Amino acid sequence: MADPKAFLNIPRRTCARRPVEERIGDWNEVYDGQSLLPIINAQAGRCMDCGIPFCHSSCPLGNLIPEWNMLVSRDDWDEASQRLHATNNFPEFTGRLCPAPCESGCVLAINADPVTIKNIEMAIADHAWEHDLVQPLPPQRLSGRTVAVIGSGPAGLAAAQQLTRAGHTVVVYERDDRVGGLLRYGIPEFKMEKHHLDRRIAQMRAEGTKFRTEVAVGADVDAAELKERHDAVLVAVGATEWRELPVPGRDLAGIHQAMEYLPLANRVREGDFAEPPITAEGKHVVIVGGGDTGADCLGTVLRQRAASVVQLDINPRPSDYRSDDEPWPTYPRVHRVSPAHEEGHVLAQQRGETDTGGLPLPQTEADVRVFSASTLRFEGDDAGRVRALHLADTEPGERRPIAGTERLIPAQLVLLALGFTGPERDSGIIEQLGLRLTSRGRLARDDVFGTDVPGVFVAGDAGRGQSLIVWAIAEGRAAAAAIDHYLTGRTELPMPVRATDLPLTA
Repeated sequence: MADPKAFLNIPRRTCARRPVEERIGDWNEVYDGQSLLPIINAQAGRCMDCGIPFCHSSCPLGNLIPEWNMLVSRDDWDEASQRLHATNNFPEFTGRLCPAPCESGCVLAINADPVTIKNIEMAIADHAWEHDLVQPLPPQRLSGRTVAVIGSGPAGLAAAQQLTRAGHTVVVYERDDRVGGLLRYGIPEFKMEKHHLDRRIAQMRAEGTKFRTEVAVGADVDAAELKERHDAVLVAVGATEWRELPVPGRDLAGIHQAMEYLPLANRVREGDFAEPPITAEGKHVVIVGGGDTGADCLGTVLRQRAASVVQLDINPRPSDYRSDDEPWPTYPRVHRVSPAHEEGHVLAQQRGETDTGGLPLPQTEADVRVFSASTLRFEGDDAGRVRALHLADTEPGERRPIAGTERLIPAQLVLLALGFTGPERDSGIIEQLGLRLTSRGRLARDDVFGTDVPGVFVAGDAGRGQSLIVWAIAEGRAAAAAIDHYLTGRTELPMPVRATDLPLTA
């Protein structure tokens, strides 16, 4: 510990967000990263170097958090980068996108503000890139074995990098025109600018990983034939089978799934379109779903200059504080305000609005969410386009609409952000490889990511279900170790998690 009393004398300070008026005028990341640099050493010094660092067990990657905190507090950025990359292939991704369960497990969080682990992680990663500390690590020799990785999301990329560095020839197959999966087309630019992804892909190419884009395995290439051409196959296609909202009027024009909408905004940023085919500009927008995907839609809608926006969450509003039945060090269900929710509230206040799209805006909230709201049906105009949404309050603790609470709000664009159930069942991969689905719609696998088919493995959301980016990377690393062992009879690659491991919950 650089200063044994730092956690007592130094308050928590996080990376500042750019002013709302500035950031909604562009698509750059919302955080002012430069404001963090003068204070990052002091924040790292708040780490208590606990005898039992619960932040380790709260993060599936097992990041060496106290070690790189200590190194940053001493201004040893080079060694801090090595410690960080020892357990995490893509810390600049997790430092921006992960909700930081490690901070909930920080011992300081028992009765004080935790260490700003996420911000420190991002600062180390960015510093490493800026000072050319991140270099390709090609293998010293090749094994002569080949591996096909289906899907280029975080799980697939992490596995591919580990296997390439172990000496195997790895080919990543991606059905889209660019590598990255949901990192490329699902995560908005204002949450992670895509140059972070591009330079990691360049590093992987320099190490020897091969990429085949615009190849839909199961359609363009038979998955069984792919298996015959490679010594092992990793299925890392994610959980992209979205949940539907089966209510009257769902077939009206203007109602879209979030993952039909978000990729188009990202493609504008990539230069594929001058304007998005689906836009919120000048429209009353309703987002159905209160999770992270809904927040991504909200931030995108605001940048497209919607006339108004409401986000509906069928769940009740969480408490501001950790409840007794969610003890430390679990990740608590508390009320959180994302940058997008902050933007929605500030803009509504600046416009002098007392309502959003005809629905009273709760002035006590720092966002535009409406909790305990159930969508009953949609109403259309003469042209068959959605014009309004009928909703009602729900019973506390349940999801049944309360009689007499029905009301109507205008809706010219409705975005469904209701989560995902598992891999797409009609892609052809499941049948062609002979894989099984679990009762929850996920790809069945054993404790070490293997399927019933020898040489075929599953990693990431395709097997776990919709989860966090840290779990995807951890599973990719672990599956790489399992594949390396399958191919060679031994492995020195780390296996941070098992397929049956679960997040730390009460």
